[in-house]
Amino acid sequence: MEKDFQRWHKQKAAIDKKVKTIFFHERQIWWCALGTNVGNEQDGKGNFFARPVIVLRKFSKTTFWALPLTSKKKLGSYYYVLSSPVGGKKVTAVLHQLRLVDASRLSDMLGYVQKQDFERIKKSVSDFLH
Repeated sequence: MEKDFQRWHKQKAAIDKKVKTIFFHERQIWWCALGTNVGNEQDGKGNFFARPVIVLRKFSKTTFWALPLTSKKKLGSYYYVLSSPVGGKKVTAVLHQLRLVDASRLSDMLGYVQKQDFERIKKSVSDFLH
């Protein structure tokens, strides 16, 4: 399937003009407009090019590290299967797709990652960064 970069660029321009301040915190799960990306980078889906992400580390009022989630079961040291469903689905955090994101890409909060899962995810990310 061919990627629709032009439609994503129009959506991205609209996101960039957003004025609304979004309040977010670490451990939260949000729908996030990740867009259409190159190669095997995690893409967003649907009309808003969105995918659920975990707020892994908040750096300021507007920027954070986002950890994309997928409903596909993936195993290995670069993935973490959450113990609780998100939106009724079992999900996997894609640790190696960690990226810096601006809060203007966020749309709806879905909930929180359990504290135990969050600590294990942080440790897993730290381990593969070293």
